[in-house]
Amino acid sequence: MTAKAPATARRSPAGPLRLTWVQPEDLLGHELRQAAEDGRDAAAVARIARRWQSAGGSPAPDRAGASDRPADPALRATATALLDELIALPSPLADDEPTELTAIQTACSSWPLAATGRVGERPAATRLEAAWLGRAAGCLLGKPVEKLPLEGIRALARATGNWPLTSYFTEEGLDPAVAARYPWNRRSRATSLAGVLDGMPEDDDLNYPLLNLLLLERHGPDFTTADVARLWLDELPAGRTFTAERIAYRNLLEGIEPPHTARHRNPFREWIGAQIRADVFGWTRPGDPAAAAALAWRDATLSHTAGGVHAAMFTAAALAAAGAGGTDVHGALRAGLSVVPPRSRLARAVRRGIALACEAPDRSPAGFAAVADQLHRTYGHYHWVHAVPNAALLAAALTHADGDFAGSICRTVSGGWDTDSNGATAGSLAGLLAGAPDALPGRWTAPLRNRLATGIGGLDGIGFDALAHRTAALVVPPDRVAPPPDRVVPLPDGVSPDRISPYGVSLDRVSPDRPEATAP
Repeated sequence: MTAKAPATARRSPAGPLRLTWVQPEDLLGHELRQAAEDGRDAAAVARIARRWQSAGGSPAPDRAGASDRPADPALRATATALLDELIALPSPLADDEPTELTAIQTACSSWPLAATGRVGERPAATRLEAAWLGRAAGCLLGKPVEKLPLEGIRALARATGNWPLTSYFTEEGLDPAVAARYPWNRRSRATSLAGVLDGMPEDDDLNYPLLNLLLLERHGPDFTTADVARLWLDELPAGRTFTAERIAYRNLLEGIEPPHTARHRNPFREWIGAQIRADVFGWTRPGDPAAAAALAWRDATLSHTAGGVHAAMFTAAALAAAGAGGTDVHGALRAGLSVVPPRSRLARAVRRGIALACEAPDRSPAGFAAVADQLHRTYGHYHWVHAVPNAALLAAALTHADGDFAGSICRTVSGGWDTDSNGATAGSLAGLLAGAPDALPGRWTAPLRNRLATGIGGLDGIGFDALAHRTAALVVPPDRVAPPPDRVVPLPDGVSPDRISPYGVSLDRVSPDRPEATAP
């Protein structure tokens, strides 16, 4: 056979490097949106918005991380000045949505106690393997449709005979017109569709749990937020960060210390990023939601505030409750709520999601579409990566599926917004409750090939069984000493002492708030 000459590489047309999630001209639009969501002075916010528009500024990109064209130096300087001015405006929600741990604990009248005397031996590595696998499968299900609107997810699933969702997305039989209208996520199409699956491809929703595994291995449970920062700088490539994490990373390189890294020119500080980092803290603190939440808080405050921190604490506490055994998904969600300030937007959104799922007349997979539609009507004004709508959807899907693994990840991803992140968290909790890898349907776990790709040094190609054993070695059982006599958990009105769980929260279903037309 005659050898062919190597093809000459084609150079892309020269153009500006549009680094996502850091350009001031893009950040300002997101901060304007955040200001409206957290109730800052409307007149002051409107004045800043008008000044930006009159200077020639544009709104934030709806789904991308950067606008098409860079701003000129003068417009970029204007964006930077307005961004600082906007962030300095106080939020009237600050008292109800604290970031400091002591203030969060004070706000939570049912702050949980460790499950003294009620937790067995350390969770077996098999249980943790199911959690790792569940996280990967849920993430993988959501990867191809990340950034797509709700109607696009449904159209793709219906066009391939996969609605309601029962398996990974596929291109087989897909109408080209539907594919053109709702294109798959560009980076995930080659690795995350049925027919091409060959192990778990790299994703930040798995990279961060890997990093926090390393964090606990190196520093133990007494790590500091500064330890998290050093680990990122040592092990996490800057290009593998997004939204709030990328801003925090940039702030670290500029010499800004935590926790100021979370707030300085960071309009993404209440988005979902801290939540996707919380799993290992819950997995390694079975039966002790408060300790898990405190670990998640230390990690989250590097890059997030308020609702972004609350989402991480909620997830860690729910997983800690699930990891102890003896509870179901509803008990896990209640434990998660017990560490979130009850008057916060995130707590109200979670309660709203739970209430809608409980009240749904149709508890079948198809019936969840009506729940998702209601959530999108209520919270659709938030950015699709914001923690508040995603927490509502996650809680609703887990409740509606009653913790069933396949039902949980399929409902969660079918509900849209941050599909891979939500799918990962739903899979983690449902997998942990399932208790063992063989309790998860093989159609979800077999394509993972017990292999995880990652850019985190020394871990590329690691198996989920190996990860489970390393995680199990870090488990800290809760203290088995009874709480001091002056530690009293206040009981909600009408709840008797025998209806209190070992996590200090009511065993009765969470009462929803009065339905809201829009999020506060």
